[in-house]
Amino acid sequence: MLRLSILAVILGLAVLPARADTPAAVRDKSTFLKLVDGRALEIGLYRLTLKVKGDGKIEGRALGWDITGNWGWKDGLFCREMDWSGKVIPYNCQLVEAVGPDRLRFTADAGQGQSAVFRIR
Repeated sequence: MLRLSILAVILGLAVLPARADTPAAVRDKSTFLKLVDGRALEIGLYRLTLKVKGDGKIEGRALGWDITGNWGWKDGLFCREMDWSGKVIPYNCQLVEAVGPDRLRFTADAGQGQSAVFRIR
């Protein structure tokens, strides 16, 4: 059951509260890379850590299981597909917003779906 809960977060289906800071949309790949390349994106509650790399790869772990994937930038959106220990996480393009100095919010379905807020480390 816990594994299904973390999968929901990875899929971008869990709503996490954002801080009161005004979000700023990240609409270009170079700005996004300046924020994430060489850093980790974390949701501590779920022991979820992702590294979104400049070469188009995603690596990470959640609850002790590896996460791998690929990403790209399309029409101002972060588009990714991933695998979490054999569970396929389907391709989805997401709106990315900077929320304060150390957080990013990813909103599934081109900004129309559920959101998850990650701390940048």
